[in-house]
Parts: sequence; C-alpha cells; structure tokens
Amino acid sequence: MKNITKTPNKFENLTKFYQSFNKLLFRFKIKYIYNLKIIITKSTPILKSTSISNSYLTAQINHQGAELFSLKNNQLTEYIWEGNPTFWGKHSPILFPIVGTLNNNSYTYNGMDYHLSRHGFARDMTFDVIEKSSNSVSFSLHSSDETRKVYPFDFELQVIYTLDENSLNIEYKVLNKSKSIMPFSIGAHPAFALPGNFENYSLKFSNDEPLEYYLLRNDLISNKTKKLIVINKRVELNYKLFENDALIFKSLESNTLTILEKTKPIVRTTFSGFPNLGIWTKKDAPFLCIEPWYGYSDTEEKFGNLFEKEGIQILNENEVFQSKFSIEIL
Repeated sequence: MKNITKTPNKFENLTKFYQSFNKLLFRFKIKYIYNLKIIITKSTPILKSTSISNSYLTAQINHQGAELFSLKNNQLTEYIWEGNPTFWGKHSPILFPIVGTLNNNSYTYNGMDYHLSRHGFARDMTFDVIEKSSNSVSFSLHSSDETRKVYPFDFELQVIYTLDENSLNIEYKVLNKSKSIMPFSIGAHPAFALPGNFENYSLKFSNDEPLEYYLLRNDLISNKTKKLIVINKRVELNYKLFENDALIFKSLESNTLTILEKTKPIVRTTFSGFPNLGIWTKKDAPFLCIEPWYGYSDTEEKFGNLFEKEGIQILNENEVFQSKFSIEIL
C-alpha cells in the first residue's frame, strides 16, 4: 500500500502556530502580567498644567495644587526639584489651611471633632485658572462640600504667579466667605534642585543674627532648640543639620535667603512679612526647601482649638488676606 503524505493547508499551519504561541504565552504569562502591573503602578498620571514665560524665565504650574513644578532660565537650567518619589514626590506644594501637623491630626469647632492631615488639603485639590497672560497666571480654589468635611469654613484661595525679569513672584490671597471669623495658616514649600555634592552649598541670611531654631518631635514643635553656626551670615549645608527633620524658625529678622554653590549665588528667596520659616531636606536628597510660613505645627502641649493655635491667622467675615514672596534666579 502506498504511503500518502498529507500536505498541511494554510489553516492547519495557522492553527499549529497559535497552539505553539499559546503554550509559550502560558509559560511566560505570569511574567507578562507582572511587568504590566509594574508599568501600570509606575505610570505617572497626566496632570493639566499651565506655562508662563518671559525673555529670562519659564515657569510651569500644575493645576492640581496650583503647584510650581518647573522654573528654568533661558539656558534651560532647572531650579525646582524634579519630584523623584524615592526622596520626596512633591515640588513646591501650597500649605493651606494649616501648616505642619495638628496634635492628633484633629481639632474641635462648635462642639464637633474634625480631622485635618498634615499641611492641609489645598496641595491635593484641583484649582481653576481665572486669569492668564504670557507672564502671569492666577489660580483659584473655593470651599466645597468636600473641604467642609474637614474645615467647616467658606473661603476662596487665590494663587498668582508672575514673572518679572529674572524673578518669579508668588502671591497668596485668602478670602473669608463665611458668616463668622475664620482661622487659617498658609505657607510655601518650594524645593530647589541642588545637583552634585550637597556640602558644596551654603545659605546666606540677609541679617546678621543668632539663628535659633526649634526641633520637631513626632511632627510637633518641641521645647528643644538649637543654634546654627553662622560665619559672615552664611550657614554651610550638610545632611546632619536635618537629622531631626526640618529647622523651624518661629521668628527671624532676615527676610531674604540666598543659596550659594561654593561662593557663587544661585537663587534668592525673599519673603518679607512672613513671620515663620522652615528649612528642610531629606538625607542624601539633592534639594533644599526654603519655606516661608504664616503658622507652624502644633506644640506638644497645645491641641484642639484652632483659634488658640500658635501662629494662626484670623480673618473676619469678608476680609481678605494677602501675602507675597519671590524666587530670584541669579
């Protein structure tokens, strides 16, 4: 009997290909799924942002939190920290309606308990753009049912960014729209990129003064203080300075701080009128935060009543609070 060899048709070849592929896929599907999970987990959400520029600088601001995330000169040098979450996933958050931490993260108002997390909620909320030009943009955040769950006051917070030659001016406006007085704090938290050796940098204060700062304990202001070593108004930077977290200045004569790389001035922050200041970084992180504030964390002894909180600001009905600081590129 003659052997007959059947030649596979195109359909059979295609079927065998898919069978082989499925076996291979089954063998590696856990790896594929795992890698897909990593991609999804590590993907960066797309945030809406606005840019402003002039012949010296370009600034970019996220609508979420009205947060400055880039400030470059016309040589494209970046001055704002990139926000790498390995160290700290923020750039320049706005702290409102509190600065720092409340004792037990809570307070009482009109007999009700409220929970308010560290630095408040503004940095996590989406602001509206209410005015825009080539070198300036204004953002607005209004109170809502969501904010009243943790902060039972009606308000509008405006943040205005304006480029003026080699400076970025940042203005805050707080409007009390409640039918009562309103307690609040507000503060800035810009992180400046310091590439290279952190110990090559120093801070120069505008005034020659004793620099006594308060230490944090469990995110609250303790009674312990230390003094910075100052030579010719300069403080040499090193990570050991921040081993107990931020340096908290309840009062300060200086209203200008300049970051120098060796002897070269890099960037200057001017914060006239701000009564309090924080300076902070994390170990081995290539950035430094210079934080002008109206208010700071609770002390270990005080808690519960926002109206009695150290550093708190009080606005009357329909009153407007205004303050401004600037970042100058040198």
